[in-house]
This record gives sequence, C-alpha cells and structure tokens, in this order.
Amino acid sequence: MADLENMAFLKLRPTEGTRLADILSPFFCEGEKILQQYQGIRDGVVFTNKRIIAVNTQGVTGKKKMMAFLPYRSVQAYALQSAGVLDFDSELKLWFAGLGVVTFELASGVDIYPLGQILEQFAPS
Repeated sequence: MADLENMAFLKLRPTEGTRLADILSPFFCEGEKILQQYQGIRDGVVFTNKRIIAVNTQGVTGKKKMMAFLPYRSVQAYALQSAGVLDFDSELKLWFAGLGVVTFELASGVDIYPLGQILEQFAPS
C-alpha cells in the first residue's frame, strides 16, 4: 500500500502534452476531462473535472507507476503559496479527510490562480 501522507511532488510545470493523458485515460470516468496538468521530470499531476490524479513514476526504467486518485469531495482545506523574492517556487497544499496533507511544489513562474479556481469550483465548501 502506498503511503500518501505528506506526499510531495517536486517542481511541477504546466504541460499540454499527451503523455499523462495517455497513461490516465483508461482510468477516466464517463465525461471526465482534464482541466489542468502539471509535470516534473518523472512525476505528474492532473486536475480533472472529477478529481485530482497524481502519478508517481518509480524504478530505474520508469515503467512502474503509482497513481493516486484524490476526489475533490475529500478536500477539507487547501492553501496556495505564490512565489516570493527569494523563494521562486509556488506551492499547493491540500488537506484530505482520512489521508493527511498532500503538497505539490510548482516551478518558478507557474500561475497558481487556475488551481484556486478549479478547487473553488469542484472542492466542497
């Protein structure tokens, strides 16, 4: 079983490629579509209209992947931190019921506001 408590994905950048979509499309529910996707060197995160899907690539070859399906309905709170003068990276922290904190670190210059809009629309108030 994967330990998702305090899971962190490092330096994610927005991407429009199909790599993550190709990996995840067999798991999509009917009507599910990608709203935003971010990718690091090996890992990635996809925000759909139904849930957040985190992909953690493991092993030397990168063929082994752990996918965490995080429903918006389980989000209890979230925090967005923009980049600063000396700290160039942004951060999204999500608190999930029964899971704990999941942190996504976004690379320098990433616009965090679309993530806030997605969470405001789909996460429970």
